[in-house]
Amino acid sequence: MAVMAELLAPTYEVMTASTGMQGLEMARACRPDLVLLDVVLPDINGFEILQRLRSDPATAMIAVVFVTGFDRPGDEARGLMLGASDYILKPAEPPVLFARVTAQLRLVRQRTAMEELAHLDELTGIPNRRQFDEVLAAECRRADRQKHPVSVAIVDVDFFKQYNDRYGHPAGDRALKAVARVLRDGMHRPGDLAARYGGEEFALVLGGTSRQGAMALANRLRQAVGGLQIAHSDSPIASHLTVSVGVASTIPAADSNPQILVQRADDSLYRAKESGRNMAVSDGDLGHTSLSAA
Repeated sequence: MAVMAELLAPTYEVMTASTGMQGLEMARACRPDLVLLDVVLPDINGFEILQRLRSDPATAMIAVVFVTGFDRPGDEARGLMLGASDYILKPAEPPVLFARVTAQLRLVRQRTAMEELAHLDELTGIPNRRQFDEVLAAECRRADRQKHPVSVAIVDVDFFKQYNDRYGHPAGDRALKAVARVLRDGMHRPGDLAARYGGEEFALVLGGTSRQGAMALANRLRQAVGGLQIAHSDSPIASHLTVSVGVASTIPAADSNPQILVQRADDSLYRAKESGRNMAVSDGDLGHTSLSAA
């Protein structure tokens, strides 16, 4: 493995481990793009290492390539059946080894790019509802462990149908992109996410943010959208495009359902729209305090 590290180090960032258990710990901690693995190791064999990698959600998707002189009948098939991406027998010519490793890393990059695209909204380029749901669930779990609040905001473009009817769908698309940029640029904390929720609705995950903090941010974003001064002559409340925002906050418990928080944010949004639009309303105004309350 030292020879391989020397071969690959000028082109890639390479980390080495001398035992199987050390390699497992390194994979969990560093999440590398690719693991090069021998079958014969000082402590446990490479097949068991691969099984452990695949059984751990944190490392299950890491590409693994066996590079080994262990070539008993059936070993290559066993490694591939366990989930290895390739099985290279030593000694291998350095150019061939380098080319096969590079090919695997190219596949990893392509898969990563496809996964990223699957989580992005095609029109606005910000995360989509699928990504929102995944991040919200993760933030709720983290908030439960740390006993910190998590907030959700649903943002709705006011009278967007009338805007489309007046200015046309291409202009509507441009307006949605502009709103998306404002929301994206307003996310500053590690647990924050702005996503397109559907149609003219956007959703925000605000990790570690209290109801008061979420309301302050919601109003800043609402004012920032108004500050774009996108003309909307058919809006009955303003001469420019505006948004309404519904906010919900809680400190989740282990059995909390994140979608209840979304529903509460949606209820708050409904109240904002019923109260005249171009405003932010929180679930605190509706009497909700936790995910399990009625």
